[in-house]
Amino acid sequence: MIKALDSLSRLKTLLNGVSIGDEGLKLVLHDFEDEDNSACQFSWLATPRKDCIRILNSLPRSFDVPNIFERYQVRNFCLENACLIFCTASSSAKLHTEGMTPIKLLVVDEAAQLKECESTIPLQLSGLRHAVLIGDERQLPAMVQSEISKEAEFGRSLFERLVILGHEKHLLNMQYRMHPSISLFPNKEFYDGLMQDASTVKERNYQKQFLQGNMYGPYSFINVASGKEEFDNGGSKKNLVEVAVVSEVVASLFKEFTRARKRMSVGVISPYNAQVYAIQEKIGKTYSAHSDFAVNIRSVDGFQGGEEDVIIISTVRCNANGKIGFLADRQRVNVPLTRARHCLWILGNGATLVNSDSIWKKLVTDAKERGCFYNVEEDKGLSKAITDAFLESDQLDALLNVNSPLFRNARWKFCFSNDFRKSILKVRNEARQEVFSLLSKLSSGWRESPEERIIVVRHGTSSLLLEHYRVNDQLHLIWTVDIIKENSNHTQILKVWDVLPLPDLPKLARHLDDVFGNYTVDKMNRCKHKCIEGNLVVPMRWPLYSDGAAERSIPEIDPVELLSQPSASLMARTPQAKTPNRQPRLPKYTNKDNKKYRSTSLFGWDNEPIWVYFIIFILIILIICVIQF
Repeated sequence: MIKALDSLSRLKTLLNGVSIGDEGLKLVLHDFEDEDNSACQFSWLATPRKDCIRILNSLPRSFDVPNIFERYQVRNFCLENACLIFCTASSSAKLHTEGMTPIKLLVVDEAAQLKECESTIPLQLSGLRHAVLIGDERQLPAMVQSEISKEAEFGRSLFERLVILGHEKHLLNMQYRMHPSISLFPNKEFYDGLMQDASTVKERNYQKQFLQGNMYGPYSFINVASGKEEFDNGGSKKNLVEVAVVSEVVASLFKEFTRARKRMSVGVISPYNAQVYAIQEKIGKTYSAHSDFAVNIRSVDGFQGGEEDVIIISTVRCNANGKIGFLADRQRVNVPLTRARHCLWILGNGATLVNSDSIWKKLVTDAKERGCFYNVEEDKGLSKAITDAFLESDQLDALLNVNSPLFRNARWKFCFSNDFRKSILKVRNEARQEVFSLLSKLSSGWRESPEERIIVVRHGTSSLLLEHYRVNDQLHLIWTVDIIKENSNHTQILKVWDVLPLPDLPKLARHLDDVFGNYTVDKMNRCKHKCIEGNLVVPMRWPLYSDGAAERSIPEIDPVELLSQPSASLMARTPQAKTPNRQPRLPKYTNKDNKKYRSTSLFGWDNEPIWVYFIIFILIILIICVIQF
């Protein structure tokens, strides 16, 4: 009956393609015995026509249809007459139907995920002669909730038991899914190098470059060091920084899809349900209207057996002691690493995974050795997405940290005052973004041109150092260059004092007059020095003296000479001649040891302690006494 329906369907399709009238159709459907017949031009229809008639003639003139109406009766009728049945292991218990043809061959797919006790259900079918178990014992086993049951190996499959007992197994060693760059690590770590890449995945056109940049090649590990793992209400873990990165990568892929108009499927895998829900909530149904751009977000358990063009793995864990929990399970790692066809991008904290001393340590090390390890800050779009995520979640402390993506690769280091930290909390989100955008530019060495500057503070010590840059119509960022001791050097940094309205600046300046009044002239000079590289100002550094002696005064450097003087050469520069200090003479200054110093010295030395002057005074008195007597 099925063959007859197929044959009639094919003949109908052929006839629909013929442009003839009713009389011509009659001629076509008649025999083609007369070669002079005008229908001979349709002789190519003869064979399909004869095949269809032959099949129709082979059908019986009538069919006995059982008089059944109930659902279970229809089901039993289908099972009794079926030659191929698909079902789950548990539902195979329903195949013990009276009158049913005995099943001789049983094929169990994903057998490594089936508990041994569950395997006994289909194996008890009557008439069974052969059983074929298909699976991978090196991927996820059956799910077992009870810890006691896990220890008793209740989740072990019949497949795994047979493998352990040495039963012969046949390895399907040709993989047709993954680009060779993706299969390299799993093959080495999980399959002892026995897997082979099919010729189709080795072809040049199988490699897809969905996004620009080496970071988005077939295989890469993207280090997200600024993340923070946290618990949801159910006790599962999530990492909102990685959520932001995933969302930005998917958005970039969609942008490329709209440009190229080529079908693309993206899979996002995370071992934690809380992370899956967070990513789903972030992305939502943004791309659901585009059938050719599919985004599938699932846990590791939900993705076993699946595959996509691009797979993004979010590992979530981010801590100093390398704790990664069940993420260390090799079987659980194998699944997400083998789901991608063209691109596999792994997001995670490299330091945490290395400290875990697990399979993830090998993965990160392998990525570094292969040149596939990248920091997330290398992509400006991802770096901005992380910054926005910190701002949205009010994690300003993390954003102001020196290890935040905003400052990790910056040329200038920052120091933030408590006043600034308090003020930034009161600033609205839009203005916050402007503040951090300005900080990012300052950290790169950008500075306002002199024409753009508005001088508000004209008097006092603070007028020599204080800078204020416009954030918006109401707020200005107040900062100075300061000096810290770092790695046996005095190094310039940027000290951010506050973000406030311009009318409040004079009050802050008066307070800073007292702060800067404790600076020595030498420190003031260092703060004012500038090293220019092109259009950028870069930090300078001077070596500390290892003998514990007071630092030598730094002579005034000619501005023209300074423009061409690199930072490294300034470090090695030793003044050969004393140059009169051209800075305004300041009162006494106090250092951190509360020893008082003067801005100039009697013998050309720097900052002699008070006892030197006392000895000199005594010597002068003695000389006077000797002269008088």
